[in-house]
Amino acid sequence: MTIVEADRVVTGGVDTHLDVHVAAALDPIGGVLGVESFPAGPSGYRELLGWMGGFGVVTRVGVEGTGAYGAGLARFLRACGVEVIEVDRANRQARRQQGKSDPVDAVEAARAAQSGRARGLAKSRDGNVEAIRALVIAKRSARSMRIKTLNQIRHLSFTAPDQLRERLRGLSPLMLGGEAAALRPRAGSDPVVFATKVSLQILGRRVLWFDAEIARVDELLDDLVKQTAPSLLGLYGLGVDTTAALLVAAGDNPDRLRSEAAWARLCGVSPVEASSGKVTRHRLNRGGDRQANSALWRIVMVRMAGDPATRAYVQRRTIEGRSKREIIRVLKRYVAREVYPHLPRA
Repeated sequence: MTIVEADRVVTGGVDTHLDVHVAAALDPIGGVLGVESFPAGPSGYRELLGWMGGFGVVTRVGVEGTGAYGAGLARFLRACGVEVIEVDRANRQARRQQGKSDPVDAVEAARAAQSGRARGLAKSRDGNVEAIRALVIAKRSARSMRIKTLNQIRHLSFTAPDQLRERLRGLSPLMLGGEAAALRPRAGSDPVVFATKVSLQILGRRVLWFDAEIARVDELLDDLVKQTAPSLLGLYGLGVDTTAALLVAAGDNPDRLRSEAAWARLCGVSPVEASSGKVTRHRLNRGGDRQANSALWRIVMVRMAGDPATRAYVQRRTIEGRSKREIIRVLKRYVAREVYPHLPRA
């Protein structure tokens, strides 16, 4: 290797997959130095970085799928001191002209990182927030299945024999699962009654199982959120669930968010201009992290119901002719601005 090559600044790009990562290396003026495939695993990560380093000094790598197949690679590169840029999608114009292939996507990922078209630093996914994200996934799944199971109990009770239907009639969701689990099927009785009781008992015990899972996750989440962002929990309307959703959106390294405006855009609450002619207006932003957006909406609902300052603001804006939807959008933006300084910093 010559002195010029040793001093060359190299920008990398990686198209990630389940079993194989395809990498590309560019010189400082965008020329392709090489394209190669590597196994998706610790040994493959070392080979990939070593291969890129053979062309010069690797300073920046654009990686597709840092939140999925590329999560492990992104963590490895960050640990090695390489700046990891999150690349959302391949360049559509290049894809139309050159077709779709893994080498093309890798080269485009490198060019997106080199040109600045992709500027967002990848989440580090190596701290409390990553642990919170894993727990949130488990809780969301358990809660969804619990609701589905309760609906099955409710619908089965509609067609159940009279004595069963009356026993389950009017019960709240909190009591329905326990009551169904307490049924005692008796073999040799009416076959319809027996089969219905067995089904309801199984579904009821399933609900109780999901309740136990959710309670366990809530306990772990409560501890992690309090350790990670105690000041966020001190804001009006923020509970453990909404705080967890906002932390997951920000990641373990929220310093990658360059400003409060960037945070608002990430949450999908930055207004999008939709003006034309004499009409000046802004519309709903449909981008950003939808879970974080939903968390902000829930916070706003709580404040509209119980916070005197928010209620006064809503009343004033309503008198001015603003619709409820417009007011909620503005309030979500205000909450995002209030939350930003409280995001944990390394």
